[in-house]
Amino acid sequence: MPVSFEDRVVLACVDGASVSAAVGDYACWIANTIGAPLRLLHTIEHSADPAVADLSGAIGLGSREGLLEELTALEQVRGKLLIEHGKEILSAARARAVAAGVADPQTAQRHGGLAEALVELEDELRVVVLGIRGEAHEREHSGLGAQLETVVRSLHRPLLVVNTVFTAPRRVMLAYNGSDASRKALGMVASSLLFRGVPCHVVYVGDKRQELLDEAAQILEGAGIEAVTAQLGGRIEDALSAYQTRHDIDLTLMGAFSHSRIRGFLVGSFTAKMMAKTQRPLLLLR
Repeated sequence: MPVSFEDRVVLACVDGASVSAAVGDYACWIANTIGAPLRLLHTIEHSADPAVADLSGAIGLGSREGLLEELTALEQVRGKLLIEHGKEILSAARARAVAAGVADPQTAQRHGGLAEALVELEDELRVVVLGIRGEAHEREHSGLGAQLETVVRSLHRPLLVVNTVFTAPRRVMLAYNGSDASRKALGMVASSLLFRGVPCHVVYVGDKRQELLDEAAQILEGAGIEAVTAQLGGRIEDALSAYQTRHDIDLTLMGAFSHSRIRGFLVGSFTAKMMAKTQRPLLLLR
């Protein structure tokens, strides 16, 4: 049975990464503002250890059987520890959400890859919030997490990518170029409760197209949103990032320009460059 729009959830993808608390905080802000249920998701991705085959092939038959039994037992213990670790993460995230005023946040734990889990849940989702890098990659201070690009390619729901501590947005920026994706993003901003009372900077990078900016400003102001327009030059991601810093923008919004599930279509694209470049959370509107 299809899930009604009102019952679709704000989904926060939490793990042990330091940004995970901020992921939960942003999800709480969205859920509280738009009046949607909140669900906290933790995934456990199991991978086969190639060392098992390598070690077992280098020793005698009897010893190999004993070793395989020990390795199997260790893997079972490891699996149980991962499940318990995930439950602790979810419990802490739920307590934080309750303290933030969310009524009865849901929790869920799934085995397998994050992208696969989100695709299976897609019909139940209103918006997804996740960190720019997960627990396994948080020591890396640049680039994108291993699962993030796959999620962006696979999911067709608004996606908030979090890379810093939570700040309730006071100013937002919409990257706008008049394309179908950016027009759809503009419409979503104009109709969303999230941005009521929050000034929106509509920024276009390229040759003069003032009519585009005027059109966008008119739509936002018609929805009761204060609009500030700006036209910039230079490389798009650099220009937007510099404007974001100069005007202390708390959240950047843009249409996700690739709907392809083919890896090469997104890698190196403007969407990927903006995710890597921005110093503030990025909301991809699909």
